[in-house]
Amino acid sequence: MTTPGIDPRLVSGLASQFASLSEQMRRVSGDLGALQTQLTQPQRPPVQYSVPTYPPMGQGVPPGMAVPSGVVVPPQQMQPQPQPVAPPTSAAPLPYAPYPSPPVRKSIPKAEPWWQRDGVISRVLAVAGAGVTLVGVVMLLALAAQAGWFGPELRVGAGAVLSAGLVYAGSRIFAKPGGRIGGIATAATGIAGLYLDVVAVTVIYDWLVPALGLAAAFGIAAAGVALAVSWRSQPMAVLILTGVAVCAPILTGGITLSLIAFLAATYIASFTAQLGRDWPILQVARTLPVVAVTLIGIGQAADWSASDAESLPILIVSALIAIFGVGSSAELLRRNAGDTVAAIALGVSAIPVLVVGTVLTPWTASLVEGLVAVGCAVVIAAVRWLPSIARVVLALVGATALLQAVLVPTSIELRPLALLVVAAVMVALAYSASSALAYYVGAAFGAFGALGYLVTSPPVSIVDQRYAADEFGTLVAGILLVGVAVGLVHVGARLKITDKNLQACWIGAGVVSLYALTSATVALGVAAIGGNTGFVAGHCAATIEWMAAAMALLILGLRTEKYAHAALLAGLSLTAASVAKLVFFDLGALDGLFRVGAFVVVGLLLLFAGTRYAKVFAERAAN
Repeated sequence: MTTPGIDPRLVSGLASQFASLSEQMRRVSGDLGALQTQLTQPQRPPVQYSVPTYPPMGQGVPPGMAVPSGVVVPPQQMQPQPQPVAPPTSAAPLPYAPYPSPPVRKSIPKAEPWWQRDGVISRVLAVAGAGVTLVGVVMLLALAAQAGWFGPELRVGAGAVLSAGLVYAGSRIFAKPGGRIGGIATAATGIAGLYLDVVAVTVIYDWLVPALGLAAAFGIAAAGVALAVSWRSQPMAVLILTGVAVCAPILTGGITLSLIAFLAATYIASFTAQLGRDWPILQVARTLPVVAVTLIGIGQAADWSASDAESLPILIVSALIAIFGVGSSAELLRRNAGDTVAAIALGVSAIPVLVVGTVLTPWTASLVEGLVAVGCAVVIAAVRWLPSIARVVLALVGATALLQAVLVPTSIELRPLALLVVAAVMVALAYSASSALAYYVGAAFGAFGALGYLVTSPPVSIVDQRYAADEFGTLVAGILLVGVAVGLVHVGARLKITDKNLQACWIGAGVVSLYALTSATVALGVAAIGGNTGFVAGHCAATIEWMAAAMALLILGLRTEKYAHAALLAGLSLTAASVAKLVFFDLGALDGLFRVGAFVVVGLLLLFAGTRYAKVFAERAAN
């Protein structure tokens, strides 16, 4: 049965085409499967396909061939499509692994401006409010008194009530949600105001004796810092100390002893807040103000040319700051050996006592600085747990104090001798205690002593009799310089400090020793005999000393194989220098028996050296 209006041949043609399309898709699916197999097993042979054969004319239409419109091809006449032949394989195909997708780059958010960060604006406003309020309290206490506004009792009472009210309001604000910043700033302002009120009562109105005023101020500072600790707020403690340090000079009329004493009270009272807490900013806020005002006070005392009695208060305050600074920093370093700020504060707190000698007489200053040096040495030796950085800082403080103790009371001519004595003692200490710290201190003093010796006994004093030194100190300093130069190289090699450049160090020590020995010998001749005769005799003895030292080095080279090469090189060089001095200088400068004696002795020493070397080499050849 046929539907009217539909051509049966067209339906048949469409059916044939759909069958052809189905067969084509099946072929494509087979090809994709073979391609996947090749991708997972790359060394397999290529896929072999069978070649299709088309039927003879009239037996059917191959799949995929277009059928003309109006021609009906029966489905049974379509030829089946041959399948691709896959190569044999013994291994199972690997699972398909898709290619990994590239990582997705996350966009980096823009950095938020600092003023838009959480809490920045509130902190800035709170600090500004605290500063303005403290200025108002200072104006109430000081400027109002100068203008005659109100009465003293009213001014002081109003300042105290205002400050106490700020502390109470700050505690209430702190307890509310989001009130931490405002409460801290308000309470810190009130505590600093109470402290300034006590300063005004003690300094301006004289209602309290200084001892009671300092005790009251100490209690207020300690209570404020304790509140900061309970609230776990380092900024609060810093704000209290900074406010007091900035505003107190207005009440005391500048940098005075009263101001130094009140800041020292805050310095001591705020120490407990640092125990067990890493609050480095508080350490800076504690130390810098009191050290700065003390140094300014010392400078003012020096301008006034104060006597020792007048300078005694500033000396006591400087010593107190140094002692408490060293002790508190040592305690902090005992709890935390890596606290670099505490180690630096240790040295900063000792600066006033190092400078206070400028307002004292020379011998008093020398005594004070000597005690400081001894104290530093005792702390280094007794406190074994001090970290290395603290030991270095203490060594620098002690060395600076010792340098002042040596230089201040001595004359220019004796300063090299004093420095070299200290250097010799430190080198001996480094040798006995195997202390690198003592070695470096001794090396520093030795360098200063050598420079001083070069100033007091310049090269012109050796070659010109008119400038020859005739002081006994020059002789002793020259001998000490020889010992220090040799000792530094020897101890440095023992401590493995100079072992990498040992030969260069020995050469340097030899040159320094040669100069010092020559200068000391000439000075001895001038001091003992006097005039040109003593100068000539000194040079005659110096030439013989050069040659004797060369013989000693040559003998050392023969006896020890370890230093044979270096000793031989140094001995021959010194021998050549001795002969050159004898020919080019002594021949013209010396006269009479001194010239004869120098030539005879040097010649005999050369003969002895040649004979000795010939004997040694003969014995070695015989063996």
